[in-house]
Parts: sequence; structure tokens; C-alpha cells
Amino acid sequence: QVHLVESGGGLVQAGGSLRLSCAASGRTFSRYSMGWFRQAPGKERDFVGAITWSGGWAYYADSVKGRFTVSRDNAKNMVYLQMNSLKPEDTAVYYCAGSRVEGTARTRYEYEYWGQGTQVTVSS
Repeated sequence: QVHLVESGGGLVQAGGSLRLSCAASGRTFSRYSMGWFRQAPGKERDFVGAITWSGGWAYYADSVKGRFTVSRDNAKNMVYLQMNSLKPEDTAVYYCAGSRVEGTARTRYEYEYWGQGTQVTVSS
């Protein structure tokens, strides 16, 4: 089993930046992909971006492409979400998650392990 803990959320003004961190504990394997999702009040949990552990390839939702970057540090078992040019519509609880899918995994049903979430609020 894998436990995931997010941190780094907070309140920022539109146009600002935040970096979220996800610490993974327990056993991990190179085939796992690590993803980020977000959920705003009254809305479903949506895919943000993900990165493969083995290949190091990242992919993103269209809404964040060019603004957000997913990265990883295998030595520290850490995954990051760098968020730039933040918009009020980015306001949500952000979750990190782990998946065994080798290809692109864009739905929450493809992820087995989830963190508790961290709040990101972007003011106008």
C-alpha cells in the first residue's frame, strides 16, 4: 500500500504561483504514474496532470496546459505540481493520486491511491 500526503496549498492572487508537493510513503514501483486532480465545491473531481515514474513523461488537461507543470523526485519519493498564472477558476481542493496505468490515465477510476487534498484559493 502507498500513502500520499499533499502540502503547499494556500491563498494567492490571480496571476500568482504556488507549488504543491505530494509525499509518497510505502512501497512504490516504476510502473506507477502519479497524477493530480482537483475538485471545486459542487463539482466533480477533474484531472489536472500526471507523470510516469518509469518514462518521466507528463501530460495535462487542456485547462492547465502551459501554466501547470508536474515533476518528480524519485530519490525523495516526491511529486510536485507547479502552478503559474493562476486564475480564480483554479480554486479547488487538489489531490495527488497513484495509478498503475502505463499509458495516459485521465479519470479518477484509474487511480488506486489518494491523498487527503490541499486547498488552493485564487482571489480576483
